[in-house]
Amino acid sequence: MKIKIDDLRSNQVVELIREHLHGMTLHSPPESIHALDLSSLQQPEITVWSVWEGEDLAGIGALKQLDDHHGEIKSMRTSKAYLRKGVAKRLLNHLIEEANSRGYKQISLETGSMEAFEPARKLYEVFGFQYCEPFADYTEDPNSLYMTKAL
Repeated sequence: MKIKIDDLRSNQVVELIREHLHGMTLHSPPESIHALDLSSLQQPEITVWSVWEGEDLAGIGALKQLDDHHGEIKSMRTSKAYLRKGVAKRLLNHLIEEANSRGYKQISLETGSMEAFEPARKLYEVFGFQYCEPFADYTEDPNSLYMTKAL
């Protein structure tokens, strides 16, 4: 599998972003959806990576710079055909390594509190993320959980 910075032009990537946003609408009320659409992912403070197995898109993930010492993981999504094949682990490890190389002291994320998000939360726990208070512009929300990891 190859992980590369993505320019968000591939039809496969665009479709996976759409799938990600649709998935959020199935499990979260509109006011609690913090997933980014295509144009929001194209902001200068956000870098998106895609994971490829040959010509097939296996997953995507992004890192948003909150400040010089703090990054946020955004838009983690594995393609359906690659679920439970280690894509999310490889990508999360890559994002953490990138955060370290940027000199971040902390990396955080927001995820859903509902049962559908439990596999993601377990993955983040395995990587040493701990639950925390809302960060950046987030506020208390019963549908969201916040996690952070010191680097």
